[in-house]
Amino acid sequence: MKRREILLSSAALLAAGVSAQALPTRILVGAPAGGSTDTLARTLATELGRLLGKVVIVENRPGAGGNIAAEAVAKAAPDGNTLLMSFTSHAINASLYPSLPFDPIRDFTPLTCVATSPSVLVAHPSVPAKDVRELIALAKAKPGQLNFAIGAVGSSLHLAGDLFKMQSGAFIVNIPYRGTAPAIQDVIAGQVELMFAAIGNAQAQVKAGKLKALGVTSAKRLPAFPDVPAIAEVLPGYESSAWFGLFGPARMAPELAKRISDAARQAIAAPEVRRRLDAEGAQAVGNSPEEFSKFVQGEIQRWARVVKFSGAKPE
Repeated sequence: MKRREILLSSAALLAAGVSAQALPTRILVGAPAGGSTDTLARTLATELGRLLGKVVIVENRPGAGGNIAAEAVAKAAPDGNTLLMSFTSHAINASLYPSLPFDPIRDFTPLTCVATSPSVLVAHPSVPAKDVRELIALAKAKPGQLNFAIGAVGSSLHLAGDLFKMQSGAFIVNIPYRGTAPAIQDVIAGQVELMFAAIGNAQAQVKAGKLKALGVTSAKRLPAFPDVPAIAEVLPGYESSAWFGLFGPARMAPELAKRISDAARQAIAAPEVRRRLDAEGAQAVGNSPEEFSKFVQGEIQRWARVVKFSGAKPE
């Protein structure tokens, strides 16, 4: 259903005196259709709609690193009918953008973190390093001669690389691309040596021998790459996972926020949703609103330091 049709039907229902419960719930996604955020939102929407006993639809509002969708939700009525499926950029943008048309904390009601998704540091097979320790030594021996392909400036994968450089002291040059697909293709082709890639994008290429996995960004090793060390084994405290979370507008009634949060957490625990999360290389979370709120605040502070180190500017 197109956005204009949704608005017209919603207006007609309201004019007829129909309650907000009868209106469809929209989950706005600040990313294009087909990506991880969109896929997880659509997976969650199906089960969430069943649990809430109403229609839940996903509407894509890509652009500005997720800020267009976030602004729309921040300005929406707090009736539970407009929600946001956001991602790590919600925290990164707080320091990446000089000014935002909303406050990433005060203008939202955190409902739950849906999932986290670690990434993997991959290299072209020609890179003469078999692990993170050797890569750091190589980068320090040849400062500025190795490159990171990054699919989007200010993305979690971009800043995973800058966090790596910040903690290791290695000088590796960023090569920006317009999207993950062309970035990873150039690493496969040997045009660029290195990249932090999502598990789902890299796993098949690593198995085929087209890429070499050097380390994972989770605190511990991953089942998807059992023989690949965590970067934290060399750089203690290193961790960088993309996350996906559900928000509502600020000022939602506590009982309404709890109802939606409880249903979302129940949906995340459903076998079909878990299966889809696993397929995306994501790990289910489903924490409480209080836990999610504390997590987001911590993420904003953590990534602010990395954004400052990187000198990144919004595209």
